[in-house]
Amino acid sequence: MPILRILLLLALGAATPALAETLSTETGDPGLAADRPNRGNTMATVQNRFGEPSNRHAAVGNPPITRWDYPQFAVYFENDRVLHAVLVRSPPTG
Repeated sequence: MPILRILLLLALGAATPALAETLSTETGDPGLAADRPNRGNTMATVQNRFGEPSNRHAAVGNPPITRWDYPQFAVYFENDRVLHAVLVRSPPTG
């Protein structure tokens, strides 16, 4: 009988619910984080919404990856679609 009791305790211990935390990777002003291009937007959509970028970097690689720089963020494109938009972090003053 002790083995049955041990197996029952092990089964109950394995059935406990898993707990997790949500980790936010956003940095900077939350209001600004929402005001940047969304993944999948076209280059034309980004330019219409945010205007001319301050700098355009030439495409690199295959598939071609292009970067456009704006004052608050940089946008990475694959072909003509947004892959990611990242906030520009200002250098620390010290």
